[in-house]
Amino acid sequence: MSVQSAAATTPAPAGPTTKQSPATTTLAGGAAGADEPAAARGRTSIADVVVVKVAGVAAREIPGVHAMGGGLSRTIGAVRDRVPGGRSNVGRGVKVEVGERQTAIDVDLVVEYGVPIADLARDVRENVIDAVERITGLEVVEVNVTINDVHLPDDEDSAPETTSRVA
Repeated sequence: MSVQSAAATTPAPAGPTTKQSPATTTLAGGAAGADEPAAARGRTSIADVVVVKVAGVAAREIPGVHAMGGGLSRTIGAVRDRVPGGRSNVGRGVKVEVGERQTAIDVDLVVEYGVPIADLARDVRENVIDAVERITGLEVVEVNVTINDVHLPDDEDSAPETTSRVA
């Protein structure tokens, strides 16, 4: 993934600077002063985890998406979901790269058997782009969809019952 950053072409602002964590993106910088419009006073920063969660929820909204993440990620998530008080991770299976004004997103999916994969990938891509751009204001430059597995109708999440060979 490559995200173009405007930082290389934009001169650094004069005055004091604040150190930001690498997982936070400044979306809009504002000017200080009472003579500035209210909307321009201050700056908006969006953490990478925000983009991850928005993209994860948007991908799960598409019919035919059974689960998200690779095999190990899903296994760890299943264990976490069974722990009392544990919450499911809506960002599982989503990786993002966020620049100043743009973002690129990778989504790993497990699809239901029988769903046309090309159509599902297109629908996921469109929904993720729409949600991330609408909610964060960042331009989505690409959404890469990887299908890791197909969930078959007879696959069960629970372990099959076995009968004992000994009495």
